[in-house]
Amino acid sequence: MRIIYFYQYFTTPKGSYGTRVYEFTKEWVEQGHEVIVVTSVYAKSDINATKFIENQTIDGIELKIINVKIDNKQSFLKRIYTFLVYSFFSIYYAFTLKGDIVIASSGPITVGIPGLVANIFRRKKFVFEVRDLWPEGPIELGVLKNKIIQKMSYAFEKWCYKRSSLVVALSPGMQQNILDRFPETNVISVTNSANIDLFSSPKKEIALPELRDKKFAIYTGNIGMVNNSELLYRAALKLIQLNRSDIHIVLIGDGQLKEALKKKSETISNIHFLDLMPKNDLVNYVKNAFVSLIPLNNTPMLATSSPNKLFESMAASVPVIQSTFGWIKEMLEKTNSGFTVSATDEDELVKKLIYLADNEDVVLKMGGNAHEYAKANFDKDLLAQKMLNGIEEVYKRK
Repeated sequence: MRIIYFYQYFTTPKGSYGTRVYEFTKEWVEQGHEVIVVTSVYAKSDINATKFIENQTIDGIELKIINVKIDNKQSFLKRIYTFLVYSFFSIYYAFTLKGDIVIASSGPITVGIPGLVANIFRRKKFVFEVRDLWPEGPIELGVLKNKIIQKMSYAFEKWCYKRSSLVVALSPGMQQNILDRFPETNVISVTNSANIDLFSSPKKEIALPELRDKKFAIYTGNIGMVNNSELLYRAALKLIQLNRSDIHIVLIGDGQLKEALKKKSETISNIHFLDLMPKNDLVNYVKNAFVSLIPLNNTPMLATSSPNKLFESMAASVPVIQSTFGWIKEMLEKTNSGFTVSATDEDELVKKLIYLADNEDVVLKMGGNAHEYAKANFDKDLLAQKMLNGIEEVYKRK
């Protein structure tokens, strides 16, 4: 097959973002398929361009790069503008690229525009990959308030589902949400994944002197409102109040709240902020942590999320503490590989941190459970094949 993949955030392990599309398409290319990814320039990616439209090839994956920059630090309106610019120029590729299957990976939901164009005007089979439930997520978080735009977004979402031959949801929770609202949709769940070999590599000494021989919990990713990063600051403060400054919290990433939290934390010795780093470098920090933190706000939409840090932590044999009450909570309980705590009460989080810091046998047991489950269910090659199987079924269907 020749697959055209519209996705704005493409990165490789040299970047500081999720590598799902890279890992999956690399596997498909190795199986003999042709893949063209139409992408843009994301601040956390290692993909750059010197011209407005640039062609590159990475590990057999052909890239069409539209040089419009996306950054989580941008205002909501600025990000909407970049999404629309990408979609506008992607329409050219929707009309001109030869392909058997067209995949549009949302969010943002505007990436569905070139997918629909290829489907409607060129009769291409359309696969709609749902990473975030748009527009429910932005509406729930109070970011998208305009009622007219909300109605337009819901109508466009419905159109994407109606025109798609296959919907790929990134979690069982998303899959169920879509089926509840659009029961006729052909939808499968293919979660985010982990490079099991990479995250199973031997643990090495941490390069940062202030973290050597320290017990630390780790958070990786965007430091912002959605990610409830303030909770980690309050937890670090509480640990000091309880004379447990031996337990450290490390945040690796960037985002709108990072500088403000760093400023507030200047007098606190047990919280550390590190800059974005390539995934290959990040692995050792994750493996040296005694627990991984995923403190998302507990909203219905975020309860359906599929955060990369979950799968990578489990692959690294690291237990997880998280704060959503959906499919992740059920999975952690079933596998005994982590805990779920309140998204607003730092006391709950602190109790679990102290418990794990003081019980290495529990950490080892939970970490082992996490690794085995990740190996059996979240391996990148396994999930790349699962998605490819769904695409091939659609391709063969008349």
